[in-house]
Amino acid sequence: MFALLKKEINGFLNSLIGYVVIIVFLATIGLFLWVFPDNQFSIMDAGYASLDPLFIITPWVYMFLVPAVCMKLFSEERKSGTIELLLTRPLTELQIVLAKYFAGVVLVLFSLLPTVFYFIAVWYLAVPIGNVDVGGVMGSYIGLFFLGAGFVSIGLFASSISDNQVIAFIIALFLCFFFYAGFDSISGLIGSGSVANTIELLGINSHYISMSRGVIDTRDMIYFLSLIALFVTLTRTVLESRKW
Repeated sequence: MFALLKKEINGFLNSLIGYVVIIVFLATIGLFLWVFPDNQFSIMDAGYASLDPLFIITPWVYMFLVPAVCMKLFSEERKSGTIELLLTRPLTELQIVLAKYFAGVVLVLFSLLPTVFYFIAVWYLAVPIGNVDVGGVMGSYIGLFFLGAGFVSIGLFASSISDNQVIAFIIALFLCFFFYAGFDSISGLIGSGSVANTIELLGINSHYISMSRGVIDTRDMIYFLSLIALFVTLTRTVLESRKW
């Protein structure tokens, strides 16, 4: 499994894909936060030192970039026929799925690490220096990591059900959008009450917002882990269905 994980990570880093994803992510976020004037996400125009705009924009950027990265994980294997060779290795379907999944998660983590420089910049822009809600920032980073990890699991599943990368991308994009914002929209249509609250809790956004407050609730952690486990299990089932 670790050999396959290393191979997948090297596949990202030895090609343009991984670097393009990281550069596009950082450039997009950086332009909105630091360059484009008169936009609601501009830190320089906000009048106070806060990294909140980063955590508002990033889920929407990840919604496109993560499916773009994950669309090839299984689709390319299926289209080229190497999936059969992969399945003959002394690995279980779950080990194959987890190796590809963790490779995608590592790329998400690599894209987040450079944004620490944004935090350092905000730290020194604050008056007085360091007047930043560190707890909220740390909670937001943890929530963002879990959100990205959840999107990777969705993208992996979408890639496993189609040998067409474009179709896999569209399916992953739709599912990521639905799980991030769809349940909130449905809850809003229902209005208030226990049913609306329950539907809202099925979506990613409510748990992401909760973690962004700096309080790591076990219910939010369980939600993200359950979401990841669900799509990893579905992906494994798709692979096993080739034997039926």
